[in-house]
Amino acid sequence: MPDSAIDYSDAPATEPFPPEIHVGRFYRTVKQQISLRVDADVLAWFRSRGGKYQTYMNQVLRREMRARARAR
Repeated sequence: MPDSAIDYSDAPATEPFPPEIHVGRFYRTVKQQISLRVDADVLAWFRSRGGKYQTYMNQVLRREMRARARAR
């Protein structure tokens, strides 16, 4: 039977995929080590926030990435 002959009228509606993956208990992002050069004052500001400044830098970058994706 060709696809055009299939009757989908009784098929249940599907939920759209979530707009973003939620990082949580069962999903962990894959980390990749890189070398990145940033201005000294920018690095000093991130380091002044505490011990997990690299995690915070990643959060800031992710927030910007998501904002740009929504703007499209």
